[in-house]
Amino acid sequence: MSDKIWLSSPHMGGTEQNYVNEAFESNWIAPLGPNVNGFENDLAAYTGLKAASALSSGTAAIHLALIMLGVKAGDEVLVSSFTFSATVNPITYLGATPILIDSEPETWNMCPELLEEAIKDRISLGKKPKAIIPVHLYGMPAKIDRIMEIANRYKIPIIEDAAEALGSTYKNKKLGTFGIMGVLSFNGNKIITTSGGGALISNDEKFIQKSRFLATQARDNAPHYQHSEIGYNYRMSNIVAGIGRGQMEVLDKHIALRRENFLFYKKHLSEIDGISFLEEPNKDFFSNCWLTCILVDPKKTDGVTREDIRLALEAENIESRPLWKPMHMQPVLKDCPVYENGTSEKLFEMGLCLPSGSNLTMEDKKRILKVLNNLLGFEED
Repeated sequence: MSDKIWLSSPHMGGTEQNYVNEAFESNWIAPLGPNVNGFENDLAAYTGLKAASALSSGTAAIHLALIMLGVKAGDEVLVSSFTFSATVNPITYLGATPILIDSEPETWNMCPELLEEAIKDRISLGKKPKAIIPVHLYGMPAKIDRIMEIANRYKIPIIEDAAEALGSTYKNKKLGTFGIMGVLSFNGNKIITTSGGGALISNDEKFIQKSRFLATQARDNAPHYQHSEIGYNYRMSNIVAGIGRGQMEVLDKHIALRRENFLFYKKHLSEIDGISFLEEPNKDFFSNCWLTCILVDPKKTDGVTREDIRLALEAENIESRPLWKPMHMQPVLKDCPVYENGTSEKLFEMGLCLPSGSNLTMEDKKRILKVLNNLLGFEED
């Protein structure tokens, strides 16, 4: 059996170990320390925002952001339906109700028209939403200018889920910087990783300071252990942050490599009838191409489905993955209100994420193409 080709595996740049070793040598093994401070400064500088809070996960960042916006039991939060469950779960932690918004077909992200329809409807029912959480899926910018315009008009704050989109931009502005707070993820499969971790970013330093307080068990400033609020164990460790510092040094390189992967697939597959790509609608959109995603139309591929492709790749020890199953199709959220147009259900039925790691070799890519060639009957260059 050939070596495993992963969907998106960690890719170290080489300097991460230096920061980790420095933590060991200085005995900064405790949860906080110089690497955490340095990583937060790196993130703020890269995104152009005033501050960042390094946390244990992107999920933790969303949870804290919702708490700081005052979301409580019985409240409603508008959120993309076409996303990973981590976007939606923190809403339920607080006893609030996710109001699920379907996608538009160009970027696969939250549909602005459905968003406004949902806002009007919820207000008419006496339930003005407390927040909006749009997602930049697979690194592709949402139509964030339109979403922001709607949110501002109705005075509803935005928590921007850029967990998959570090380094992506809309009109040359980094994603995660449009809303009142932005969320990043450094899970093992992301464009850079700290093995596990996330961050909250904002231009409002009060939010960042408060998030750090809540993330360290909300311990009051006293010589003894005193707590006036409920806190959480959500802070990133100094060791893990050291990995992040080294990864920040190769972030732009990783983005370039991921975009090269997309162009490789596009060159070799775009002429196949029935295969289409998630791609930037125009020059305002810049995707980090975290994952290269295709749609497979079996009516045009002689019956070959995305599942046929996934299984054929799996048989050759190559990992691929269906697109996200929409949240309104998930059993655990079946009772949540949803404003849908059928887009995300169609994407789930037809969509596949191809191996997209920044450490893919040309040999890896040729192996993937060979499987696709055998299944779809196209000729490789």
